[in-house]
Amino acid sequence: MGTQPNGDRLRAFVASCEAEIEPYQRTSEAVALANQERVLEAFWRQRVSQFDLGGSTGYGLGDTGREKLEAIYADVFGAEAALVRPQIVSGTHAIALVLFGCLRPGDRLVVATGVPYDTLHASLGLQPAAGSLVEHGIAVDIVPLGEDGRMDLDAIERAVGQPGVRLALFQRSRGYASRPSFSIDELEAAFAVVKRARPDVWIAVDNCYGEFVEEREPCHVGADVAMGSLIKNPGAGICVTGGYVVGRQEIVERVAARLVAPGTAAEYGPTGAHLLPMFQALFLAPHAVLQAVKGSRLFAAALQRLGFRVSPAPDAARTDLILSVELGTPDRLLAFCRAIQAVAPIDGHVRPEPAPMAGYADPVVMAAGTFVQGASLELTADAPMRPPYVAYVQGGLTYEHAVLAVRRVAAALCPDVASATDASKNIT
Repeated sequence: MGTQPNGDRLRAFVASCEAEIEPYQRTSEAVALANQERVLEAFWRQRVSQFDLGGSTGYGLGDTGREKLEAIYADVFGAEAALVRPQIVSGTHAIALVLFGCLRPGDRLVVATGVPYDTLHASLGLQPAAGSLVEHGIAVDIVPLGEDGRMDLDAIERAVGQPGVRLALFQRSRGYASRPSFSIDELEAAFAVVKRARPDVWIAVDNCYGEFVEEREPCHVGADVAMGSLIKNPGAGICVTGGYVVGRQEIVERVAARLVAPGTAAEYGPTGAHLLPMFQALFLAPHAVLQAVKGSRLFAAALQRLGFRVSPAPDAARTDLILSVELGTPDRLLAFCRAIQAVAPIDGHVRPEPAPMAGYADPVVMAAGTFVQGASLELTADAPMRPPYVAYVQGGLTYEHAVLAVRRVAAALCPDVASATDASKNIT
């Protein structure tokens, strides 16, 4: 970094951005403290000991450490029960387990937050795929968002009032969409609408990227089940695989039967060497998420000052880890992602290029120099190659890494950062 041109200007520019957002960073630190306390208290209630960290092999029967970890997850996330397993390989896998565990032929699913993230399209049957919900005789209705990108509560109420609706799915983060992520307060209001219209409809939440960003989680405010990935927020950058499902006991049992087999369900599931890092990661997660949130806010401040449209704004409350940056042209998008890759600890020498990727409709460029493949709590950026050429930045295990990355991005997009005041001076 020290060999970059205008190094002093870059440092001064970033320091100025840091000063601008300091009050908002303090707010995030208070959230992290509250979440850390909740996690610790859950550990204490389960009386976790060194013996519990050993893991199990084979069938995984009698794994008391796994049982304590799942009890802690249920406690922390405000649920009756939890399934936390290395055999869940991604957030999409966790979501699919909930969908297929809860729904039966003839049921109807309502997706309440618009078109979901690209990797879920095949499971829903939005694109042809073997084994989709549609192939199993399950109807899928998608409720469009309002023009402002917010949930249309009236439309959600009408959709869940249809005959046969068994499950309403909410996606907390934005995915590859222009809409904002949804706060816990917004989700709570929507859940109340669903339960008022149809108390028998289960509410499921894709919680990816949202864990520990706020002081409450979806099950604290009425969700029946929530799910996510351990290579995102709750894995704290040290889990190499895994996912979780938290919620009502009945739902978790259905999901466990889908993951393993009916009749064995949650009793089976070896943890091997994964149990210790899963415990340790949950302890570290509030702090790791804080680092990512602070880094995201710094990116937002710097890029907005350089004239780019960002969401959420630097002073906006954080509800997930994802920051969208509208670059406007393919060249700027590629320059942005390559700058992120260049400051990565792993594969920093690699030059990202757009390429087709399973589950995505457009070629995707990914800056992903991570220790764990696909771990988006680590500092990453990715984008579908389509107008208006928006990059999605997520993660950052340390704030210091984010600072260095912001300098690199600023140098790539606007070498004369000393005059970085508005788009007309810096974007051509």
